[in-house]
Amino acid sequence: MMNKRMAFFAAIAALVLSGCASMSTPKSVVDVAASNPDLSTLNKLINDAGLAATLRGAGPYTVFAPTNEAFKAVPAKTLEELGKDKEALKNVLTYHVVPGSLTSADVKTGNQKTLQGANLAVSKAGTIVTVEDAMVVQADVKADNGVVQIVDRVLIPPKK
Repeated sequence: MMNKRMAFFAAIAALVLSGCASMSTPKSVVDVAASNPDLSTLNKLINDAGLAATLRGAGPYTVFAPTNEAFKAVPAKTLEELGKDKEALKNVLTYHVVPGSLTSADVKTGNQKTLQGANLAVSKAGTIVTVEDAMVVQADVKADNGVVQIVDRVLIPPKK
C-alpha cells in the first residue's frame, strides 16, 4: 500500500514539474530578436548601443527589425562608423522603434513617431506593409512588451 502511495505522489510530482518546465517565460522584443538567427546582427547592435534594457521595459514597442541580409546591404564604411559612435548607432536603432504595439492589421498609411524623434512613413496595400523604403517580410512576431515587424532594409534617420 505504501509503495502505491509513493508511486502516486511521484507521478503527481513529475506531472507538476513537467508542467512548470513547459511554462513559457516572458519574451521582450529584444528576446524575440535574440532568438531569431536572421536578426543576430540587430541583436548584437542593440546590445552594443546599450538599448537592451530599454527594449526589455514595459513598452509596448513596435520594432521594425532589419534582417542580417538588410545589414549586409549597408555600406561597410557606414557600419564601421556606427560601430565607433555609440550615439549614432543608438540614433539609427531607435529610428526603428515606435512606441505602442502596431500590428499589420493596425497599420494605416501615414507617419509614426519613433523613439529617435523623427517620423517613419508607414503604409499598407492589401497585406503588404512598408515602412519608408523597407518591406515587412515577416509580420506580427508577438512579444510580451510589443511586436516585431521584420523588414528587408535598414532605415537611416533623416539628418537633423
